[in-house]
Amino acid sequence: MHTIEIPLSKSKIALRAGGSVLFVLLGYYLFTTLSAGQSAAWAAFVKGVGAAAMLFFTITALYGVKKLFDKNIGLTIDAQGITDNTHASSIGLIKWQDITDIKTAQIMSNRFLLIYTQNPHAILEKYSGIRRKLMEQNMKMYGTPVTITADTLQYPFDELEKLLAESLHQARNRTTPQQP
Repeated sequence: MHTIEIPLSKSKIALRAGGSVLFVLLGYYLFTTLSAGQSAAWAAFVKGVGAAAMLFFTITALYGVKKLFDKNIGLTIDAQGITDNTHASSIGLIKWQDITDIKTAQIMSNRFLLIYTQNPHAILEKYSGIRRKLMEQNMKMYGTPVTITADTLQYPFDELEKLLAESLHQARNRTTPQQP
């Protein structure tokens, strides 16, 4: 199997970071601008939403800026497996022999790949902090902590889905003894 390297899409990442900045500004507006006729409970709620938006989207904007300067390849597919560098909870190399299945999931219009492995809990044990929390949430929702998104790649999702399925099939054929 030859090596396939798919670069990150800097334009997609820049658009996402710009969108995050707009949401930070919206959060700031909610936090600081209240009409005089609002009840205290509603004002506290709006301020809370504004503060949460500022916090969350500041983090996503900073991550986007960091990714803009990331020189690493977004996704590498080779004889060893899949090396993922597409998003905040990417884990790096996922070996073919550890992968049991690849499926597609979708939330609203965003599609992503779920990578099922032989021992997902061993993967979780390697990480801590926000990355682990993101992976634990994936585990609860999908049964795997490992996801790959094409949203930050210079590659169409449908083609990536097909490429990974074919590559997994090839890897399994290399490791399966041939019948005489």
